[in-house]
Amino acid sequence: MEKSYETVIGLEVHVELATKTKIFCGCSTAFGAEPNAHTCPVCTGMPGSLPVLNRQVLEYAAAVGLATNCEITRETKFDRKNYFYPDNPQNYQISQLYLPICRNGYVEIEAEEGHKKIGIHEIHMEEDAGKLIHDEWQDCTLVDYNRSGVPLIEIVSEPDMRSAEEVIAYLEKLRMLIQYLGASDCKLQEGSMRADVNLSVREAGSGKLGTRTEMKNLNSFRAITNAIEGERERQIALLEAGENVIQETRRWDDTKGESYAMRSKEDAQDYRYFPEPDLTPIVISDEMLARIRAGQPEFREEKMERYRKEYGLPDYDIDILTQSRHMAELFEQTSAICGQPKKVSNWLMVQTMQLLKEKAMDAEDICFSPEHLAKLIALTDAKAINSSVAKEVFEVMFTSDIDPEQYVEEKGLKTTNDAGELKKVIEEVIAANPQSVCDYRNGKEKAIGFLVGQTMKAMKGKADPAAVNAMLKELL
Repeated sequence: MEKSYETVIGLEVHVELATKTKIFCGCSTAFGAEPNAHTCPVCTGMPGSLPVLNRQVLEYAAAVGLATNCEITRETKFDRKNYFYPDNPQNYQISQLYLPICRNGYVEIEAEEGHKKIGIHEIHMEEDAGKLIHDEWQDCTLVDYNRSGVPLIEIVSEPDMRSAEEVIAYLEKLRMLIQYLGASDCKLQEGSMRADVNLSVREAGSGKLGTRTEMKNLNSFRAITNAIEGERERQIALLEAGENVIQETRRWDDTKGESYAMRSKEDAQDYRYFPEPDLTPIVISDEMLARIRAGQPEFREEKMERYRKEYGLPDYDIDILTQSRHMAELFEQTSAICGQPKKVSNWLMVQTMQLLKEKAMDAEDICFSPEHLAKLIALTDAKAINSSVAKEVFEVMFTSDIDPEQYVEEKGLKTTNDAGELKKVIEEVIAANPQSVCDYRNGKEKAIGFLVGQTMKAMKGKADPAAVNAMLKELL
């Protein structure tokens, strides 16, 4: 009888926090600067330099903890994690082991069997390391310390996930909560959210955990899914062959679709942790915790419920609009200006989502203002522009946030309401297309579509298609 296997997965998710400066110094955290431009004696580990905690890091970490139903550790402290690597200039990392800021939380996901709670073992604060750039042309490795000292939280789950689908649902829920908080942009492509996957397999029904492997720094949902499926198959093949799975850290190569061993898996004692001597313990007061709790935003579930009552939108619209806090705010602000929530929703769900997909952008990157979207809706309602011109204007607005009223005026895109001019153009179109006229008069209704198109072309798009259609029928 063929054995059935169960996959057991836990994640360590690293999230770069959205502070303007690093965790222990005043250097900028901005992404994309020249290598080593955002560095100082503290974040490059110079002897004699001392760290000073960025208060905003503590507040963001506690806010994420509250949003994920964690207990907040009221007396927390930092520890020193010792390891030697070229991207780690101090030869240690300031992290938290013994008293992490958050513990014993959970998030709820939609799984195959319905609602499922994924436990969060802990969330701790730490500093990021630098970045190694391997130059194959020069056959050397360069190091950029701009990322060194960027504040991170590490969210360590319990081994509660059983499939790649559950892992992605968990990551999407985490990303949405953190983006709603404004604690991070969670852009996987920029490395501000990355996951280490701890995976083991065991015979179905067994209560004993198998030997786990860890796959490091996966930064796309596709790579995470592929890595889970690939590692699951590799471990099952080993067990079926009567071999043992080795506890180790592996690197997933998404191009080749396979993983390879990097090093044996370290345990806490390998890092020789001890309390960080240069930072004092932190006491989180009742007042501070109350202030952080009061500052929590309206999260997605509450927002969805309010949208049903306040705007009367279909669930499909609500589901899309609330996936991003920025999109939701844009919807609310535009609706407040123009008073037409369904029309605002249509522009965001259709044209906006289409352009985001085409340009491979996140909803958080939308730059047009609610005022300009409201103006565009007003122009179309007043029939000052037709729907095809409105879409053309929207595409420019999406990229450059232009004022649609000014743009329409400057480009001469206003709909022509001169009935005499329209009649003259339609008569010319009728005269130039006798076959289509004949087809229409012989009962081929579709022929009028061609004549409408020819009229719109002659009017350079500056006519109301409904008015063109009506006048064509009248003249025919």
